[in-house]
Amino acid sequence: MAMSTRAKAAKAAVDVVGSYFSRMQVVASDPDALVFAFGNPHEMALPGLPAAIRRNAEPRTVDWFAYKSSERSAQEVVAGALSGELGLDFEPEDIAMTQGAFGAISLAFALLADAGDEVVIPVPGWFCYAPMMHAADLVPVGVDLAPETFDLDVDAIARAITPRTRIVVVNSPANPTGRVYPPSTWEALAAVLEKASRAQGRRIWLLSDEPYRRIRFDGIAFTSPAASYPWTVIDYSYGKVLLAPGARLGYLALSPLVPTAEREELRAGLFPLGLAIGWGFPDAVMQYSVPELEGLSLDMAELARKRDRMYGALTDAGYEVTRPEGTFYLWGRAPAGDAQAFCDSLEERGVYVMPGSLFEQPQHFRISLTATMTMIDRAIPHLLEVAPDRDGTH
Repeated sequence: MAMSTRAKAAKAAVDVVGSYFSRMQVVASDPDALVFAFGNPHEMALPGLPAAIRRNAEPRTVDWFAYKSSERSAQEVVAGALSGELGLDFEPEDIAMTQGAFGAISLAFALLADAGDEVVIPVPGWFCYAPMMHAADLVPVGVDLAPETFDLDVDAIARAITPRTRIVVVNSPANPTGRVYPPSTWEALAAVLEKASRAQGRRIWLLSDEPYRRIRFDGIAFTSPAASYPWTVIDYSYGKVLLAPGARLGYLALSPLVPTAEREELRAGLFPLGLAIGWGFPDAVMQYSVPELEGLSLDMAELARKRDRMYGALTDAGYEVTRPEGTFYLWGRAPAGDAQAFCDSLEERGVYVMPGSLFEQPQHFRISLTATMTMIDRAIPHLLEVAPDRDGTH
């Protein structure tokens, strides 16, 4: 047997997504295809991104391209910005620069969990959580969000906790539903995790997955659970707000409310574990660019217009769609509750949306709003052709 057991488990967990991703890459090469599957850009990059990379690609010292871990200048910028954004006093030593949120999540798993530990994840939720856990020899435990509203079901999380639970993952704004959870949710979850940790004599950590934190609509506020539960670590990716997922830049942040002794121990582990997981630090040029990239953002007003255009057209046609409070996705119920048949019908018309089966929700679908407005206008007539009847069928 050439492949390890955990490698086989990771492969099995990612196979469906991987094959779909590969197929969409081929489809995307067709200029006439209307691809709403992944959060990829369909327009040229924000001008500030290549400009920052060009400026910082020019070496200024002999060690400009030497081995880099977390660059102090990047840590300082992130700590300052994060402190202002979340109202907590982060210090540079709390920040580990990573290869996007993927790298930050991998670092969190390596830092906090032992082989065989359980990690609670939301369902529907990001489809890469489980494969990453299998690769780290961890056990994913899916917990359903509340039906219809897709609120975080704190009581269900409490029921899912066992003596092997080490981490609970939360995602707000949430992929794929677009929900942004309020402080009251974090307070309730904090009470559950504190009670369970005390009862088991083993701390349960919270991993707050926040790559869409700055992508919110209608003035909706964001509160991190780090403000409610001290034993929280935060992962972030610049790839979402810059709409450049191929520019691998992110970080893992330790909540400054982590008790001092544990915080110092975790700080001391950030570099060794960043090395151990495969030198998980961003390229030097990306780190040098952080001061310039920190203030860049996709056009939120334009994104809101895209959301309103697509959401309005779908709801007027009888689709059940969750109005997103954040992210750049629309999450809806397929006609007759059969997402695969719905997606197949659209593909016959040259329109590609993601079936909810990738999120363990075969009755739903996800549309990425990173498409252009022209693509949206071209796709809407096809979506109306396969719209549900008012009784939910087609």
